[in-house]
Amino acid sequence: MSFDRRKLLAAALGGTALLTTGCMTKPLRSANADGTYCFRIGKSYRPKLTCTTGPIPPEQAEAQAREFSGTPDRLTVFLVRKRWGDTGYVIPVVTDAAVPVETVPESFARLRLAPGQHVLTATWPEGTARLDISGKAGEVLVVEVIGLIWAWGSKYRLEPGTIDDARERTRNLRLVADVG
Repeated sequence: MSFDRRKLLAAALGGTALLTTGCMTKPLRSANADGTYCFRIGKSYRPKLTCTTGPIPPEQAEAQAREFSGTPDRLTVFLVRKRWGDTGYVIPVVTDAAVPVETVPESFARLRLAPGQHVLTATWPEGTARLDISGKAGEVLVVEVIGLIWAWGSKYRLEPGTIDDARERTRNLRLVADVG
């Protein structure tokens, strides 16, 4: 076999291996017995858990939320939290009109708010981030909770997202809050 054929075969096998790893997604982690949900870091006998303080919505609400449809008389806002560097902290996101929503890494939440303008505020031990949003009744907005945790500190921000991107990103995430 010539050198060019070997390179082509190696590239084809490597590409196939890379593409098939995307099909091996981990299953959704189930809720704890008390209804709370924990994001787990590490596989050792002492993993680090970041848990919600209250129970998560039932599976029926999660299935309905995954449709990313709006409510005729409310503004629907989805909070999506999935980034590679975001591995800790329960981040509460507060609006001016609703109760705080606790997010954990690799989770999403649904808020149904009154139409109009709102301020979303995320708080973590080292700071806060805010985002002004506005929308009409029946409209659906996506907000990404983007965080990075380093040895020397952490930083979070809130950014608008798209529904198509949110559908893809939430495929293996848990719904941890459903408000409104």
